[in-house]
Amino acid sequence: MYMERDSERLKRFLICGVIFVIIAAMVYSNSVVFQLFDSMLQAFFTGTTTDFRTMLMKLVSFIGSPKMSIIYVVIIAFFLWGFKYKIPALWALGTIAGGDVVAYVVKDIVKRARPAQHMATDDGYSFPSGHVFGFFLVAAILFMVVIPNLKKSWLRLLCQILLVLFIIILAISRVYLYAHYPSDVIGAMLLAYTWLQVAQWLYVWLAPILQRWSFLANSEI
Repeated sequence: MYMERDSERLKRFLICGVIFVIIAAMVYSNSVVFQLFDSMLQAFFTGTTTDFRTMLMKLVSFIGSPKMSIIYVVIIAFFLWGFKYKIPALWALGTIAGGDVVAYVVKDIVKRARPAQHMATDDGYSFPSGHVFGFFLVAAILFMVVIPNLKKSWLRLLCQILLVLFIIILAISRVYLYAHYPSDVIGAMLLAYTWLQVAQWLYVWLAPILQRWSFLANSEI
């Protein structure tokens, strides 16, 4: 099975969840400490701008947009289903759908306005970053149910490195383009990882049950 029972999962959930709640609370209360933190980091990443860098960051931001993340997961699920990984396919769809609901609810609770210099195309609330949250889940799905099926170890390692690098660059691009504050992208990663612990627990619990259903009986889990 792709995901096994893990006694450390609850610990990871609690640690990341508590840190996220603390950050969200400080953002919600307009903490001076966090405002200073955001200002310093944002100045670091936006200090030098060029047309080429801006174009590159816009491209990265588009590739990692929430809509594209949904498309990626639908494509992943389609191929997983075709290769008889039906339950992992359903899990992938459920992970991104459930995660988007969680992120939307948090955004609506915190109601943080975006940086004043943000582009008109970036609407809605700022915390947490939907781009980083969504692609973090895409990368996690690839890490857990796609990359392990690659036969060559060097290819698995290369894919993992590229995914991690892209998440980092995507986070930087959102700050660079003034779409988010640094704490927004950090919060997005923490929330995504916290939600991932829940999604993994659900997989371990539900996969053996779903495998008893006739149309899922031949699915790998």
